[in-house]
Amino acid sequence: MFGYDEVAEFVQREKPAVVAFVHAETSTGALQDPRPITKAARELDALTIADAVTSLGGVPVSVDEMDIDIAYSCSQKGLSCPPGLAPFTASRRAVERLNARKTPVPEWYLDLRLLGEYFDGHKYHHTASATLFYALHESLRLIHEEGLENRFARHRRAHHALLQGFEELGLRMHVAEGYRIPHLNTPRVPEGVDDLKVRKHLLEKDGIEIAGGFGPLAGKIFRIGMMGPMANEECVKMFLGRFGEALQAAA
Repeated sequence: MFGYDEVAEFVQREKPAVVAFVHAETSTGALQDPRPITKAARELDALTIADAVTSLGGVPVSVDEMDIDIAYSCSQKGLSCPPGLAPFTASRRAVERLNARKTPVPEWYLDLRLLGEYFDGHKYHHTASATLFYALHESLRLIHEEGLENRFARHRRAHHALLQGFEELGLRMHVAEGYRIPHLNTPRVPEGVDDLKVRKHLLEKDGIEIAGGFGPLAGKIFRIGMMGPMANEECVKMFLGRFGEALQAAA
């Protein structure tokens, strides 16, 4: 995890116009506090861009409070609706910086100025999927009905229940306490266990799909999402039972 001193040293040395970071890193299960990064970036007048793909809907993403200029996410993870939409937000500061830009932006898809004109109804850019917006609206309605704080607390309870179950199974977590994504858990693969066999057993026998590690973490961690409607005591209990059986079968 990046602390203020480390980020400040980097931005003072490199003097970037934009500092981008991942809020909830799905390949490791680590949750980054944005404030050390945004504080250091602001001191250099750099914009900040936060990847909130996994965090939105599962943990607070307080862009104003955290001084995040641009944040983007997806519809299928913490918001728990079909994939295909990419919600994003831009601060007034970021929009002003964008409008003052003199050099052209060649990428059609990533041209925020062009997208802004489309969202304001002044220029055509693409044809959005109406059904996806209906799905997103329903997801947001359910989140509003539950209440954000209740939703975040429910994900934390599911997370702690999983941690207790992992401990009883003899598993250690990859990420230190206090830096974990509550709805994307990464227990380490026990010594002598083939993670591919565990995941195959779960998928073929129980219809449960979990992911493995990437790159240097391949074969060393499991990546277990427990988010949205699945973040509840019944799902956690069911999963832990099936997971325990799969670990025994693969040992």
